[in-house]
Amino acid sequence: MKDLIRKLVETYGPSGFEDRIRATIRAEVEPLADEVRVTPLGSLVATRRGSGGQRIMLAAHMDEIGVMATYVDEKGFLRFTGIGWVSPLTCLGGRVVFENGVTGVIGVEKMDEFAKGPTLELLYIDVGATGREDCPVRVGDAAAFARPFAVQGRRLIAKAMDDRIGCAVLIETMRRLEATPHEVHFVFSVQEETTLSGARTAAYGIEPDLAIAVDVTRTGDTPESSHMAVRLGQGPAVKVQDGGMIAHPLVRERLVRAAEAAGVPYQLEVLEGGTTDAAVMQLVRAGVPAGCLSIPCRYVHTPSEMVDEQDVEEAVRLMVEALKAP
Repeated sequence: MKDLIRKLVETYGPSGFEDRIRATIRAEVEPLADEVRVTPLGSLVATRRGSGGQRIMLAAHMDEIGVMATYVDEKGFLRFTGIGWVSPLTCLGGRVVFENGVTGVIGVEKMDEFAKGPTLELLYIDVGATGREDCPVRVGDAAAFARPFAVQGRRLIAKAMDDRIGCAVLIETMRRLEATPHEVHFVFSVQEETTLSGARTAAYGIEPDLAIAVDVTRTGDTPESSHMAVRLGQGPAVKVQDGGMIAHPLVRERLVRAAEAAGVPYQLEVLEGGTTDAAVMQLVRAGVPAGCLSIPCRYVHTPSEMVDEQDVEEAVRLMVEALKAP
């Protein structure tokens, strides 16, 4: 799956600007689906028809965190805000690429002040302009972080693993799923990092019997990390609870049974902060039983997110098994 993952993580697509990544994913899933459509908000829905089973919605968000220009000063430097949650500590000295291909370097104005209390307001983006007139970026232009895909043994490292790795899992599941009794809607949602609106509106239109998000989660396996029972390389994690939802027990047990039937090691996840598309999918219409399959990921919301290749492979095997079950 490395070539697919590389293609996905290196494609531009901050929240609200998902056109390029949607086109990339569409090219992968169209030969695998009975129907492909785009929702009014821009989420991509690829449907596989079953015969008499449940209507199942699987969601992985295709947007990534980024930055947006808010002001261009007289010297051509940009002030910016985050698209999604962006930590100023991961920005300094980093590079961003705007939709028009312009590369910028993130600098700091007052290092002493930044060291005492790092904020985005103390940072700026340098795109090599000499003034406001020749600056190739306008207010409202969005940029994604620039960082190439890298492989280190079983570890895969890149920006936008959150949640292009979930998109890769859904695409590979479609490739390997020979038959299912269910009507399965593979949703590649927009704007998860900002409003969760892509998955919410897609679920309203699909009206599924159950919904599963595939997203990343944090780990508790780095030096002096918080106490969290999720580790890289120990299998995908079945969510029990996060900052926005409690997973429906029927969905949780379905994922556990699928893991055991496929011989896939799995972990149970309790995430004290953050949430996924599952939090809003469960709230549409009269309510939808929802849960989440998580890919353990170190350094979430930085330009160098790290996952384990075996965890990704086992997540695909688990999802295929779950969709084969009557």
